[in-house]
Amino acid sequence: MSTNPVMKVNDRERSLQLSYSQIFTYLGCSLKFRFQYVEKRQPERQSISLLFGRAFHDAIERFYLKVKTRGDYDRLNTLTGYFENVLRLALDESEVPIFYKKGTPDADSAVKMGKALIETFYESVNLDGYQIVDAELPLTAELYDANGSSTGFKLYGILDLLLFDENRQRLVVVDTKTAAKPKSQSNVDEDLQFSSYAYLLAANKFSSRTDTVNCRMDVLRKLKTPKMEYYWTQRTAEDRKRFAKIASGVLNGIDNQVFIPNRSWLCSDCQYTEACRSW
Repeated sequence: MSTNPVMKVNDRERSLQLSYSQIFTYLGCSLKFRFQYVEKRQPERQSISLLFGRAFHDAIERFYLKVKTRGDYDRLNTLTGYFENVLRLALDESEVPIFYKKGTPDADSAVKMGKALIETFYESVNLDGYQIVDAELPLTAELYDANGSSTGFKLYGILDLLLFDENRQRLVVVDTKTAAKPKSQSNVDEDLQFSSYAYLLAANKFSSRTDTVNCRMDVLRKLKTPKMEYYWTQRTAEDRKRFAKIASGVLNGIDNQVFIPNRSWLCSDCQYTEACRSW
């Protein structure tokens, strides 16, 4: 039997798993969760932000995996070209209308912004003193409720980047984001995604159940002259317990068919605007 802590998710397990993105969707708007994951409705439209983010993460994943496997960097034009190809292909293959934003009013402007962000990432990234464990690392773990009983579901998540320092003494989980505005430290400290990562790492024995997990958010700012900002935080055993309670609460809400709309800033990117209005 393999000792690799990365668990394979088979079809049977997949029907009983809950991802962080599903938890985030439910907490943001449980009605959207119903449309997307319960009814599996075809989206009415698709935001350029979603496709942009996927293409950007694909390019960053390529960069880190090249460093891990070959020990060197891709050329910058190779990386930006890869981003452009992935984004334009996604736009061409979309079966629903794409809606654009003020900063990216069309495909060409989205490509231009993405290339500028990747160039900033390329010039700013510094792996000195660290070893890449993996990039886009998929992990699963049994989900327990507040009483320590199994929910029957597995938590599933993909970590952007996992690092060890040179002496393999310090584990750092990295989440890469793009954003127009700076993050506040309180926002980073309360970020539930890092708590889900810490839960997965402990369950898969990358860290012990009592270890504090070091987390870093790398933010590429969408400015006229883009810049990269770093935010550090930590997740403790108590943070993992709190996350388990939240995840269990989400499952209870789903089981009891609690699906109600929640007006927020997330509405601007929602794929189910008309369905929500007619609900």
